[in-house]
Amino acid sequence: MFTDMELLTEGLFWIGAATVTWVSVSLLWSLLTGIRVWIVGNGNLMRASTLGKWAVVTGATDGIGKAYAEELAQRGFAIVLISRTQEKLDEVSKAIESKYNVETKTISADFGSVDIYPKIESGLAGLEIGVLVNNVGVSYSYPEFFLNIPNIDSFINNMININITSVCQAFVDFFSQGLDAEYKSKGIIVQSVLPFYVTTKLSKIKRPSLDIPTPERYVKAQLSTVGLESRSNGYLPHAIMGWVTTAVLPANLLNKYIMNMGLSQRSRFLKKQKQG
Repeated sequence: MFTDMELLTEGLFWIGAATVTWVSVSLLWSLLTGIRVWIVGNGNLMRASTLGKWAVVTGATDGIGKAYAEELAQRGFAIVLISRTQEKLDEVSKAIESKYNVETKTISADFGSVDIYPKIESGLAGLEIGVLVNNVGVSYSYPEFFLNIPNIDSFINNMININITSVCQAFVDFFSQGLDAEYKSKGIIVQSVLPFYVTTKLSKIKRPSLDIPTPERYVKAQLSTVGLESRSNGYLPHAIMGWVTTAVLPANLLNKYIMNMGLSQRSRFLKKQKQG
């Protein structure tokens, strides 16, 4: 007969064995998934011949939006450029047509307003749209405490219209996940893209590094994840950072780090303003 201690020891052994097996299988699955997403990629999925003639890009004249427009044009898509300033739209449009020999169409729209959507709908009517990149967004000019934001009422309205209202007319993170689940059976791919810092006007970072890519490098990597992930950090170093910040770091440490970084940026901005 087994003693109580022997039964306990055997029980603990099998619990440990099951735990090690589960962790090993999970790690192996994560490794294989990582290889599939970040090394193998999605092949020729992101092509006009596969998805449809036109790609629509909002916020298309700068930063990540412009990089999307150029990369998709290189892949054979005709491009609809949507942004606020017609002059910049014309400049980017001509450059893309000349370099990639594709059609372009421009729609001037200020997403800070709420009456632009009929104009956009009219401009897109009749087009075979294979890709929508809902990229337009706005952020703080510099990190600031909420109640200290200059012209707070107009700032809030503008941010809501650009970052929220435009989303309800298109797609973003949790909304995107719901749409992906709903439309996957119909062959429509919806993906929420969650980058960390990229060298854009919005981030105000000019010098690229391994973890802060140029828009071009970021977009090229991100497009390879379409169809493989419904939520993607889009770039391998960002995916690692996303895993660390969500699965490893305690939330209070992460929040403290982000707060300290914001305070440091705020201090530098205010100091520069005084010197100017």
